[in-house]
Amino acid sequence: MVSTLTIRTYGDPVLNQVATEVENIDGKVAALAETMIETMYEAPGVGLAANQIGVQKRLFVYDKGDGPVVVVNPVIVESDGEWTYEEGCLSVPGLSWEITRPNAVHLVGYDLDGNEISVETDEFEGRIFQHEMDHLNGVLLIERLDADQKKEAKKVLRQRRLQIASHDPDGLHLL
Repeated sequence: MVSTLTIRTYGDPVLNQVATEVENIDGKVAALAETMIETMYEAPGVGLAANQIGVQKRLFVYDKGDGPVVVVNPVIVESDGEWTYEEGCLSVPGLSWEITRPNAVHLVGYDLDGNEISVETDEFEGRIFQHEMDHLNGVLLIERLDADQKKEAKKVLRQRRLQIASHDPDGLHLL
């Protein structure tokens, strides 16, 4: 059993930074991916980008129900159509919104053996890819909302933070 890591949440500046390319796919990257998979399952979630655990590398893991998959240095090379679906995020826990994104995507990247992977998919798996790519590009789900939704979401998140702070006056347990 691998120990899990803390998932960074809204307000943590690491979530707004663009992740850098993985230069060498080695044992350290494989170990990171294993820890990320355990963290994703414990959350529970269907995807997790490395920067959500504070590692600024272009890597994400996901499981759409067929077992865990690791994608290193992913790039969406093509997208098409439109699909609206309710989407949540482990870094914005407990909240979700109807988000419109392209329906079909073509993602390329590498597996842990350094082999190129190429996946053309749509709907749920395509949404996972786009969501995790947003994380790697420093874009949080809240940035996909319209102005009114964003204002309401920030209000809820601010209230949560104040409520936590009132129970933790020294701030030792925040983020």
